[in-house]
Amino acid sequence: MLAYALPAVAVWAVVGAVANAVPVPAAALVLLALYGAYYGVIESAGRPGLPAPGRAWQVPSPWVDGAPRWRKLLVWGSLLGPGFATRNPYAGFGALVLVVACAGDLRAGIVLAAAIGLAHSAGRAGALLRDLRRGTGGDYLDSVLAQMRWRRVDGLAMLAACAAAVTAAAALPHL
Repeated sequence: MLAYALPAVAVWAVVGAVANAVPVPAAALVLLALYGAYYGVIESAGRPGLPAPGRAWQVPSPWVDGAPRWRKLLVWGSLLGPGFATRNPYAGFGALVLVVACAGDLRAGIVLAAAIGLAHSAGRAGALLRDLRRGTGGDYLDSVLAQMRWRRVDGLAMLAACAAAVTAAAALPHL
């Protein structure tokens, strides 16, 4: 778990610092509302649209084939824990950077981002441990159906993020 959590917290804390170095929460709220509305409608309706931002690859097998256990943990944890360098098919992940930018304060942005990194890495590590206990990656059809269900849940979360962003933007005095 630490092999995933430490890199994730560190990388996300940097994201929080960069996203809040020049606080522009109003712009971040508008972008979050637009992003959430688009992907919320697309994903919750199960319709095709623009793919969620992200990479299309996983950890290349030569990086871990035949490697000692400590190296596998280091590579997997560093790439999978933070979530930026590997495939993440849900639009909600991309919205997290905008959520961090909405903090509007350097310290709050870093703390929020580090918490997101910790939560994301715990989810990734938990899924890996679950799959190891099963002994396989699971049935293909079951994984496709689960991904479809989670995509709809992600879409509903995007609609909620859109509503929250619109509400927060409306409450800002200068908008």
